Amino acid sequence: MPALKNESRVSGAVFIVCTLTGWASVLLFLKHLAPFIDAWTANGWRYGLSALLLLPLLVIGSLRGTLPTRLWRRAFVPAAFNCIGQVFFALIPYYIGPGLGGFLLRSSIVFSTTGALILFEDERPLVRSPGFWIGLALVCAGSAGTVLFGHAPITGGTAVGITMALTAGAFYGCYGLSVRYFMHGVPAITSFAAISLYTAIGMVALMIPFGSRGGLCALDLSAFNWFILALSSLIGIALGHIFYYAAIARLGVAISTAIVQLAPFLCAAGSFFLFGEVLTPWQWLFGFVMLLGAASLIVADKVRHRQKSDRTPAFPVEIEDAGSPATTSSA
Repeated sequence: MPALKNESRVSGAVFIVCTLTGWASVLLFLKHLAPFIDAWTANGWRYGLSALLLLPLLVIGSLRGTLPTRLWRRAFVPAAFNCIGQVFFALIPYYIGPGLGGFLLRSSIVFSTTGALILFEDERPLVRSPGFWIGLALVCAGSAGTVLFGHAPITGGTAVGITMALTAGAFYGCYGLSVRYFMHGVPAITSFAAISLYTAIGMVALMIPFGSRGGLCALDLSAFNWFILALSSLIGIALGHIFYYAAIARLGVAISTAIVQLAPFLCAAGSFFLFGEVLTPWQWLFGFVMLLGAASLIVADKVRHRQKSDRTPAFPVEIEDAGSPATTSSA
């Protein structure tokens, strides 16, 4: 039995490393593709390819009659938030570097945590935790610092890019909240597959009127750039989330969530080597402040769950929700 447990944790480590690498690379892929296709085309093709990969799960569930009741109605609101967040997310590399964008997207935890306090009664004991307020303050301070201490003045395209990143973070925060509110009790992969299909429909519907040549400009991509486009779809959207849920099942939510917080640092490092994006020492410092803040929020939430479990009988726990305010990613 210990051997099986160790094997499970090893496979969990592999899954979380794959998730971290995939999610850290998405903005890098989009930055590489930016000179060749527009954001609307990138969104339409990436989510379309991802939906095709996940569609068999929904078809098989439908044929077997195992899909949760009212799945499509419940998935609509989370998908709407995801669609809006994805639009702003894909526009980021056209205005600012992936490194800065990656750090600013971490602001989603502020919106999701604040919203959770409003929507969920069981989250409200967090306000009595000093770690919660310290974490929230650090994330806000880190976000402000990465914006204010950059090389470029906050005007023109830089200001637009910063606004895009913060707006995407806000809608991704709302997405995480809506997943928890509407999709509670739905298996994670099924939930994400339904939301992805809705999102793909939305992205393709936007690509046709707004994308260059209705999105057909993607047909002009070289074989290598098509590979990059497909890879960004697979590891950034479909497989990235599947790996993440597999990691949570083996390592737990707290460890998995903490590890993926490193994604902006990997993204910034990759952007430096690939695109020459140079963040100031102050931006790196405030990025680290954001990481500390996120860690503090995760620890505070874990302590709350432990205290709650101490007051209630033990029962088996399964990974049911497709996302949570603390774990939702962007792609």
